[in-house]
Amino acid sequence: MLIRKLRSISPLSQDEEQSIRALPLSVKEIGADEIIVREGDRPFVCCLLIEGFACRYKLTDQGKRQIFSFHTPGDIPDLQSLHLRTMDHSLATITLCKVAFIPHESIANLTRRCPRVGDALWRETLVDAALFREWMIGIGRRSAYTRIAHLLCEVFVRLQAVGLTSGNQCEWPITQAEIGDALGLSTVHVNRSLQELRGDGLIELAGGCLKVLTWNGLKEAGEFDPTYLHLSGEAETAA
Repeated sequence: MLIRKLRSISPLSQDEEQSIRALPLSVKEIGADEIIVREGDRPFVCCLLIEGFACRYKLTDQGKRQIFSFHTPGDIPDLQSLHLRTMDHSLATITLCKVAFIPHESIANLTRRCPRVGDALWRETLVDAALFREWMIGIGRRSAYTRIAHLLCEVFVRLQAVGLTSGNQCEWPITQAEIGDALGLSTVHVNRSLQELRGDGLIELAGGCLKVLTWNGLKEAGEFDPTYLHLSGEAETAA
């Protein structure tokens, strides 16, 4: 999954892919709603998400949660811990996840041996920053309806880029409460906006599955331009 993800944003040679496959991994299953790494930790490994959904977040002093990003298979959501030794946020599962832990030392050695792999990982962190900028403008300047439509488009395209969509459908285990924590909305407001998107004939959302009924309509509703994802080639669906 890491190779698929890096390929979606940067070219890799066969030798470089083989070097990534040779990384030592410690694979673990982690249940839903469990912490992978906590704010204040000083990890010596990075985690690669192989299966499932996870999120990056912080808590206020009052215990309110702000989700900064959702993570899907192929992501290394704590890659910055390779250089920033103390975690300034937490990372937790949303669903049952399969996670591979890779020692910092092994990743650092790989980037020294294979500079283009290092470039690809650096590009991945820059794409992360682009996502933060896009979410910031959404929370600050877009309506609830538009924010949610944009999030649906973003997750769909990211899953499509690593081969995890089927036609116009994808897994959607993210709850309304989690959408609210990500987009600064109440659960009631999230529910109302999702009903509007359904009523406009843009989506079906049931049983943990998202079906995009009108891709161009959903893009327009979300003011979604995938440029900020910096994918290699054309990654948009024809749904």
